[in-house]
Amino acid sequence: MAQQKVVLVACGTAVATSTVVALAIEEAMTERGIPVTIRQCKATEVRSMVADVDVVVATTPVPDDLGKPTFKGLPFLTGIGKAQVLDDIEKALRG
Repeated sequence: MAQQKVVLVACGTAVATSTVVALAIEEAMTERGIPVTIRQCKATEVRSMVADVDVVVATTPVPDDLGKPTFKGLPFLTGIGKAQVLDDIEKALRG
């Protein structure tokens, strides 16, 4: 069985858009056979929560020196480029 991966999803308030993104990632990765745990946070909390996650997805700007693969969450909200970013997240999680 594949190892559980952790995805940190950040938005401005850790409520609305991060929930939309988190659900989409969880569903897509489950379909692709990658078990994931999703954590949600405010963008201002990312640096303090990034140590033990595999990837970061953010709908708002976050620091670019986190040391983890970081993806823009906007495609989950617009639908434009969503398939590509899901492929990129999958690739990062598979290592």
